[in-house]
Amino acid sequence: MAASAEPGDPVRTLELLWDARPHSGLGRRPELTLDQVVAAAIEIADADGLDNLSMRRVAERLGAGTMSLYRHVPGKSELFDLMVDRVSAEVSYRYEGGWRDQLEQVARANRAMFERHPWLLTLFPRRPPQGPGVIGKYDAELRAVEGIGLTDVEMDSVLTLLLEYVRGATANLIEWRRLGATQSDEQWWATLAPHLDRLLDRDRYRLAVRVGTAATTAYRGVRDTEHAFEFGLHRVLDGIEGLVAGR
Repeated sequence: MAASAEPGDPVRTLELLWDARPHSGLGRRPELTLDQVVAAAIEIADADGLDNLSMRRVAERLGAGTMSLYRHVPGKSELFDLMVDRVSAEVSYRYEGGWRDQLEQVARANRAMFERHPWLLTLFPRRPPQGPGVIGKYDAELRAVEGIGLTDVEMDSVLTLLLEYVRGATANLIEWRRLGATQSDEQWWATLAPHLDRLLDRDRYRLAVRVGTAATTAYRGVRDTEHAFEFGLHRVLDGIEGLVAGR
């Protein structure tokens, strides 16, 4: 099941998200529920990624026949939307401090969501499902910037800026961890350094040598992704603070 699946029918998806499908009341009530299907799909995606998620694997996990799943969800695109809405509903806030502290809480909660469910990162760009989880999360996050002098459009733009930063930075964090699991910075540098020393003209690239040496010494490696995340987050918040101050 490829993450690049085409969007499904938005009306059918809305009915599933809001449980607005018509019920005839006839026949036996199915033992398998939509909630169980979505939960099983999330468990598989968390462990193995979206590319290894299939209706067959979901059915096997639930001990059901593959065709029985289609009674609950029309296809993989709709299933993706249901999964996104479900994990969005996991995010909740108990705000403390001023608006900047609250936006920082939003950023860290979203980073944690992406780290719990890295497959979410592969679903962008994609129109967000308009379900109770996604809309509830959006509503809660907008409250962090409500009443601080921004227009409604600016409130949405500020939130978009922050969440786009967090998504990209968290994707880098996860990828860097993956690289580090196969080869540490020390191993990579031990292999490369003797050859670089032989080939590099330090006078010609003196600025790169100076800054690069200072950075890798401070990071104790090629890159400190935690430092990069924190530095970027606070610069984004600084920029938003400048906008608010201008009001």
